[in-house]
Amino acid sequence: MIQPILLITYPDSMGGSIAALTRILDSRLQGAVGQVHLLPFYPSSGDRGFAPLRYDRPDPAFGSWDDVEELAARYDLMCDFMINHISRQSPYCQDYLKNKDASPWRDLFIRWREFWPGGEPSPEQLAMIYKRKPRAPHVPVRFADGTTEELWCTFGEEQLDIDLKSAVGRRFVEENLSGLARHGAKTIRLDAFAFSTKRAGTNCFFVEPDIWEMFRWVEQILRPFGTRILPEIHRGPTVQKKLADHGYWTYDFCLPMLVLHAIYSASGAHLADWLNNCPRCQYTTLDTHDGIGVVDVEELLTPEEIAFTKQCIFNCGAGVKPEYNTPDYNNLDIYQVNTTYYSALGERDDAYLLARAIQFFAPGVPQVYYVGLLAGRNDIEKLERTREGRSINRHDYTAAEIDEALERPVVQRLVQMMRWRGECPAFDERAGCKAVLLQPHLLEVRREYNGYEARLRADLAAVDFCVEVREQGGPWRQVRL
Repeated sequence: MIQPILLITYPDSMGGSIAALTRILDSRLQGAVGQVHLLPFYPSSGDRGFAPLRYDRPDPAFGSWDDVEELAARYDLMCDFMINHISRQSPYCQDYLKNKDASPWRDLFIRWREFWPGGEPSPEQLAMIYKRKPRAPHVPVRFADGTTEELWCTFGEEQLDIDLKSAVGRRFVEENLSGLARHGAKTIRLDAFAFSTKRAGTNCFFVEPDIWEMFRWVEQILRPFGTRILPEIHRGPTVQKKLADHGYWTYDFCLPMLVLHAIYSASGAHLADWLNNCPRCQYTTLDTHDGIGVVDVEELLTPEEIAFTKQCIFNCGAGVKPEYNTPDYNNLDIYQVNTTYYSALGERDDAYLLARAIQFFAPGVPQVYYVGLLAGRNDIEKLERTREGRSINRHDYTAAEIDEALERPVVQRLVQMMRWRGECPAFDERAGCKAVLLQPHLLEVRREYNGYEARLRADLAAVDFCVEVREQGGPWRQVRL
């Protein structure tokens, strides 16, 4: 079986609604996309959907459950579940703020002073916590009676952490996961899962064995529906391989920086080594709704090689600036570079198609972000209007803009490449993959299954590639892509 390519998109970023997205996929992208990761379509108070108010209904601005189920009937559907947090504006939190200890949702949240023996962490315990923001992971909330208290808050102040150890927290997860599965989710991505298992005296991040117990519990909830989970985490390959060793699909967040380094340095040694050793049950990425991950490759590239690659993005990329990752643009995440992948490569069609060819030959299922599908350029206007660093890679396309983009030669070649990969037997999910460095700048990647072979020959210096196929040991023939 060939796993079809996965498109990741916001519910309103391709035509304005879920129904419009389905029409565009059916009419313009047949055969190119077989799975859809629909980013949070629930009512939300921030972080472009990742601060959900609730999961029992879609935001009416995007559509209805009928629209979600129609999409799921045509394409394998992936949905997000933010297992670590819920919105501060959610009805659950608002009831808690109104009624405090009398609220039925009181135990859904983690009270900072109750978490720590003695009421406060020691300086050593606080320093040990893995943080994504330059502050302690708690925020004050004010109750209707005028009192205030600190609640655990890993991410933005709109995203309050959930207590998965409480009966209320577990019931909340069980009901909402089951609901998403009943509405057609074939895969549920557990967003920010690594922060959800907290224990005093640890870094409160990917705590073992707690994390494996949590996964088994979630799998038990979803087993009657045949829905699987996809853990989402930005860490180095050690953690990704650990997930794979436990039988879970994972993400290849290493590939984006490795491909950029290979193209900008005209050297494929690190890339070839990773292609031969990365997990096989993975979703490969070049771009996502966030920036290009840096922390993911810290085990694979030296600090000097990472600095070189980042500097090439800033020097050679189109409209990419270091200040987009600063407080001036409401962005303090030091672990990513905010840019579209097309702009990171200087908006050069040849470099971009080479990068996609490498991704499509890598082990796993290719995930293509909607901006990347349309070879989108950095949206500087939206960035400056919102003063949000990640907006640079989150353009909302009208149907007319999509039609225009699909007429560009680079997009037409990319879509053709996607359709070809979805039909070539050498990309069966059981296919082998082997990368060979013929010369420092010449990379060959082969996929083979049941007598069918496909090979990619990439010249990283000339920024060019060719693809060839053969059957049952016969002659190689070139594929025009």
